[in-house]
Amino acid sequence: MIRLSAFSRFAPALCALGLPLFAATESDVIVYGSTPGGFCAAIAAAREGSSVILLEPTDHVGGVNTGGLSFSDSNQTVRSTVMGLFDEWHLRVEKDYQQRGVTLPYQVSVKDSAKWTYEPHVAARVTKQMLDEAGVKVLTKRVLKSVTKDGARIKQLATTDGDFAAKVYVDATYEGDLMAQAGVSWTIGREGRKEYNESFAGKQYPKAKMAISGLDASGRPLPLVTTTDAGAEDEGDKNVMVYSFRLCLTKDPANRVPFPKPANYDPARFEVVRRYYLQERRPHLLWDLYPLPGNKVDANNGIGKQFSMGLVGACNGWSEADEEGRAKIWEAHKQYTLELYHFLTTDAAVPEHLRRELAEYGLSKDEFANYGHWSPQLYVREGRRMKGMYVVSQKDIMDEPAKEDPIVVSSFPIDSHDCQRVATADGVVNEGTIFPVRMAGRRNGFPYHIPYRAILPKAEECDNLLVPVALSCTHVAISSIRVEPTWMILGQSAGIAASMSAKQGAPVQRLEYPALRERLLAQKQVLALPVLPPLPPEPKGAVSIDPKSLPGIVLDDERAELKGEWGRTANFKPHIGTGYLHDDRRADGNSVAIFRFKAPESGRYEVRMAYSPHETRAAKVPVTIQSGEHKVEIFVDQTKPLPSGEAFRSVGSVQLDRDVETVIQISNKGTEGFVIMDALQLLKQKE
Repeated sequence: MIRLSAFSRFAPALCALGLPLFAATESDVIVYGSTPGGFCAAIAAAREGSSVILLEPTDHVGGVNTGGLSFSDSNQTVRSTVMGLFDEWHLRVEKDYQQRGVTLPYQVSVKDSAKWTYEPHVAARVTKQMLDEAGVKVLTKRVLKSVTKDGARIKQLATTDGDFAAKVYVDATYEGDLMAQAGVSWTIGREGRKEYNESFAGKQYPKAKMAISGLDASGRPLPLVTTTDAGAEDEGDKNVMVYSFRLCLTKDPANRVPFPKPANYDPARFEVVRRYYLQERRPHLLWDLYPLPGNKVDANNGIGKQFSMGLVGACNGWSEADEEGRAKIWEAHKQYTLELYHFLTTDAAVPEHLRRELAEYGLSKDEFANYGHWSPQLYVREGRRMKGMYVVSQKDIMDEPAKEDPIVVSSFPIDSHDCQRVATADGVVNEGTIFPVRMAGRRNGFPYHIPYRAILPKAEECDNLLVPVALSCTHVAISSIRVEPTWMILGQSAGIAASMSAKQGAPVQRLEYPALRERLLAQKQVLALPVLPPLPPEPKGAVSIDPKSLPGIVLDDERAELKGEWGRTANFKPHIGTGYLHDDRRADGNSVAIFRFKAPESGRYEVRMAYSPHETRAAKVPVTIQSGEHKVEIFVDQTKPLPSGEAFRSVGSVQLDRDVETVIQISNKGTEGFVIMDALQLLKQKE
């Protein structure tokens, strides 16, 4: 029960003294920040029998889970380990659709690598239901103003709309606001490589340098270029990875709302993007678009793209800013996104087919109606990080994963977006990206424990606070931890620990781990590191085959004209050339690879395809071949194994004419599973 201490008998005296009529609103546990980690902390604590207040500084509850991020990245984890409230939340999302007669393209009970997608309004409905059922008191528009402490103990919070007191507190903000106000040590930005002996620390340059000038005629950096000096490669800095919006878009005319035209649009702002497109050999859409239920897509910043939805450099200072400062940064990101959409759909430097493709999308009428159909939640990928009892680093993820006090098994790849965009003497290069660091041959990252100690401040700094989101770790570690599956389970663990500590009246640092473990398991968490199935044996012989060494007409994926979204990898071997393309199981019909060539002589040709067979592949990949008047459509089953010892499989035949252009098109239209595009080989048949 929430307790409000009234002093009605003493009201006249208190008023005369200028003191408040009411004392702070009290509960056993207060959670500050309704992020996914926050609402899970609140629900978990309430289910343990504690009275819980969930304070949210904005009027939006649910963080990015209800703010546009419409699949929670668990497809890149060992799904059997991300259970507890994360799994329950998804089961309830699935049930919400089932009760309305909507069939989703996945089953939560099946722990494969399918994307668990949902619409923002469904996520919000499920989140509210779970909070209501748990009896959590949710109060929005409560911005933290100050913290009152007695020694190492928080006594009370003052917000813009009331004071609040609890026995134990949970800081579940992305930014670590309560932690910082409470005087707990924290850091922000990136460590140098020597600080924790991390190979992925310091500066990172995995993206190709663009052969364009990043300077204007006066020698100054162009807009969207952040610096000409990135700093020493092995040193850290205060830069954080790029923020962006996750927009819910649609092509459906009945639900499509046109993008607002940006005020004060300046085409010169995108000169560096214009230069990039003019030299790009394989131009592509700069936004990642993930299919959702309801004929919608989730638009995201593309980690592998040179320019995308993230405004590089503009997020620095967000965590340290006050409410007004954050509002300005939020508006700057919205303005950039609107201007970028306008540029990508109108500027002549962007290929016409890409302009048309993006222009088909608008905002969704049935999402975020109170905010002009625009997400109110900026995607804060990282903020402050506590300097607590234990600092999780790269070593804990890749070398020493087991801990004696685990509260979650995390296995999302180490994965960071851009931090800087640098103009150099010979081009422009994005800095800070860490492309997903996965276990060899697997889609998931390295499974590892996050210890209870990592969400605990040092006892002398604060003894009744838990920090499951802005937890104690390095930038490299947060690059793996920062996704909703991990944060939701961390929040659940923090909520359980907060409830137990409140009942015991003891510092959170003194909570006995065996007792905590018992309650974590009772709330259906998984704490054991997974035993993964063995990988197939490595292929004998070469892992890469030079296309020039093969007979006939060989069309490697690097020669393809690409439309829509494609990913590139070299996980499965052997492959033709440097790797192969995949559509990331989008099945949206937009991923298309086109080859154009002239046959050296007319005749009938055998069509052979190279791909990596697997049960997760598409069983009906459409391949259309047009050569003069001759046209054939072939459907390739990529679950079928290749002939023993061969890199290609015969999939059909076609008549080619020498004097005309032949066009081959491979797409993911009507597919289920991953579409793989490695190479095609056409061999002239004997007559």
